[in-house]
Order: sequence, then structure tokens, then C-alpha cells
Amino acid sequence: AENLCNKGQMELFFNPFDNLVCILLGISFTVWFTLLLVFIIVPAIFGVSFGIRRLYMKTLLKVFEWATLRIERGVSIVDFLSVSTIPAIIAKEPTSLEEEIKEIRRSGSNKDLDSATEFELSDIFYFARRGVESIMDDEVTKRFSAEELESWNLLTRSNYNFHYISLRLTVLWGLGLLIRYGFLLPLRVTLAFTGVGLLVFLTSVVGLLPNGRMKNFLSEKVHLMCYRICVRALTAIITYHDSENKPKNGGICVANHTSPIDVIILASDGCYAMVGQIHGGLMGVIQRSMVKACPHIWFERSEVKDRHLVAKRLSDHVEDKSKLPILIFPEGTCINNTSVMMFKKGSFEIGATVYPVAIKYDPRFGDAFWNSSKFGMVSYLLRMMSSWAIVCSVWYLPPMSREEGEDAVQFANRVKAAIARQGGLVDLLWDGGLKRAKVKDTFKEEQQKLYSKMLVGTQEDRSRS
Repeated sequence: AENLCNKGQMELFFNPFDNLVCILLGISFTVWFTLLLVFIIVPAIFGVSFGIRRLYMKTLLKVFEWATLRIERGVSIVDFLSVSTIPAIIAKEPTSLEEEIKEIRRSGSNKDLDSATEFELSDIFYFARRGVESIMDDEVTKRFSAEELESWNLLTRSNYNFHYISLRLTVLWGLGLLIRYGFLLPLRVTLAFTGVGLLVFLTSVVGLLPNGRMKNFLSEKVHLMCYRICVRALTAIITYHDSENKPKNGGICVANHTSPIDVIILASDGCYAMVGQIHGGLMGVIQRSMVKACPHIWFERSEVKDRHLVAKRLSDHVEDKSKLPILIFPEGTCINNTSVMMFKKGSFEIGATVYPVAIKYDPRFGDAFWNSSKFGMVSYLLRMMSSWAIVCSVWYLPPMSREEGEDAVQFANRVKAAIARQGGLVDLLWDGGLKRAKVKDTFKEEQQKLYSKMLVGTQEDRSRS
């Protein structure tokens, strides 16, 4: 009886406490979802913004400036300059193969170059040096690694050169860690699930409607709303330029590719028909629901390598001027926000109007580049959602068409050059497929042909003389 009495007293003691906890949790969740609805979901539906993200970005810039000043004070000038202004590993000058070999021959021999033999042993030093340069600092490999920032943005992963400087900076970093993982990450995960869940549900509902203007209208509004919610899940602050050049129906939108979120960045400002391979799992569920409301172009794994079938599907789509513009990333892989690599020619063979778009991210707030060989999709998205923000600029360039006498490769290079110029990116001719594949023999043969041409030309010159 005494035990029962004690147990009853304990229950009376804890019950009010339990009720209080439940009430506080209920109030917390109610406030949380009310703020979520009022400040994020409703503005996303109507495409408006209260300017909170812009104010947040300006505040972060002030904090970064203060942190940089503290670092400059805490590190000696020599050490700081050696960290923040690291020169290129190898200084390269744009000279031709023939000029460089002649220079080597001139410096290594007192003989007249005109009387030189067809081949000199010193020529191998040119190829040996170029080989070492490629190993140490090639133009391709460094395009698939994250940018190293000159200043610290209070993210541990953003700059590995800076270590402990002062207690204030350490406390600030700890506070930032708490804000990013304790507040921003749960908020962003909630928004992401909300956006994706609404996209799957609403596109499935819209897909039940008969084809017509009403279905197209609702599909466009649903896609825009859901993508804008997903943009807010990344705290993405996007500046769109030259909106009068936005892609029109019956055209093809091509853009440089840094991250999978490029799709969300562009689709939150306009609707596109997506092109891609059919996946399983959650991605497959999303694809099947989206295609019910909008004519996206999904391919089976066995169909992707059939270039003629892909071209036929794309051509049929752009011929129908009532269908949305196709969104394509011709590089075929993600590049680290510093350059644009070779565009695959397939989308430029169709003959449709091409609408180039340049995307440039600001790495000070978070690195948007997806290194797929190092991080899986889930790991990458968690890194994005635990960053400060995703800040980028998008430029809509004037539409471009294939000129008379211009082949698909030349057209692709012209579009790529325009995107690189507008986005302040390096224009490279290398294939992004080198990220995982070996260098093709044709690249090696090209160097051999240049050297052979130089020797044959020298021999012809000597025979004339």
C-alpha cells in the first residue's frame, strides 16, 4: 500500500510537468508551421519576396568582412599574403609548339637553326616539360575540385589554410555552426520535403485533367510554386538579368552546369520541359508524377545511347510551338563554377532556336559545385542545406540560331563562348567526360601531327633552298 501511495504521489508530481511539455511542444510546432506558411509557402505561391533573404545576405557579408579583418590582424602580413594570394603553380605563356622547340634548340646549341637536322635530341625536353606541367597543373582536373576561397566564410570546409586565430573567431564559428545545423538545416529540410511532396501530389492531380489550356495553366503554376519552395529550402538568393530574353516555347535552353540545383534555379523563374534518363526510387516517383502534368522527355537506360532516337524525340518536341522550351546542359557533367567545357553537339543539330543562359554562383556563401566522384546526392544536398546560402546570378542571353555554312560543333562552340563571356568563366575546349574517362588517342595524335608538320615543313624549306 505504501508503494502504491508513493507511486500515486510521483504520478501527481510528474503529470503537470508532462502536460506543460506537451503544451510547449504544441505551441512551438504551431508557431513554426505558421511562420513557414506565412513567410515562405504563401510568398512562393504568389512569386513575391519580403526581402528577408537579401537582408540576410548583406548581414553575412558584414560578418565575413569583420572575420577577414580579424584574420589579417591575427596573422603576420607575410603569412597572410602567402595564404591569400597564392600564385599559379606554373606560369604558362601562349606560345606555339614550333616556337618553343626553336627556343630550346637556340638555347641548347650554337648551330644555325636553318641548318638543323630533322630531329634533335633536345626536342624531347619540350614534350617532357609539357607532360610534367600537365601532371602538376592541368586545365581539366582542377575544374572538378571545389574553389579555394581567399577569405574565410566561417565554414570549416571552405578554406583549409586558416587555423586558430583568436577566441572571438572561434566563438563566432561555433555560433555559426549552431545556427546552421540547429536552425537553418531543420528549416530547410522541412521546406525541401514540403516542396517535393507538393510537387508529386499536385502534378499527379493536375495530370488527371484533360489536355487543354486549363491543364497547362495549372501545371505551370504548380511547377513554379513547388520550385520556389525548393529554392527557399536552399536559401537561394538569385538575381535574374535580361528577362526579355527568357526562352520561348519551341526553343532549346542551354546553360553551363555546376550543380543539380541548376534545374531548380532556372525552373523557379520559368517552366521548362526536362530531358533525362528514367530513374528508380524517389527520383522515379517524381519523374512519373511530373510527366503526367507536363510533357517532359524521359528516356529508358537502353535508349540514352541511341543518338538518332534522342534527336528524333527532341526534334518532335520543338516542332510543336505549344510545348515548353527544352532545358539541356550540353556539358554533360558538373564543372566547378570557374569555366565552361566542351558542349556536346547533339542539341545543336536539331536546328531549333537556342536560348543561351549563363549561371554564376558566389562561392563566398557556399560552394554549389557537385563533385559526384566524391559525394553522393544525399551527402551533397546536406552540404548545401548546411551552408550559409546559395547566391547566384543568371543571365538570359539573346536567342541564337545556326548560321549558313556552320556545322553543329561550330554552333555549339559559339554558344559556349557567349555563355563563358557573359558569366566571366574560362572557355575550355576539353571534354568534361575526361572527369572519369581516359584521354582519347586523337588528342595525342594531334600533338604528334603538329610536331611532324613542323619537321616536314623544315625539310621542304631546306629542299627549296
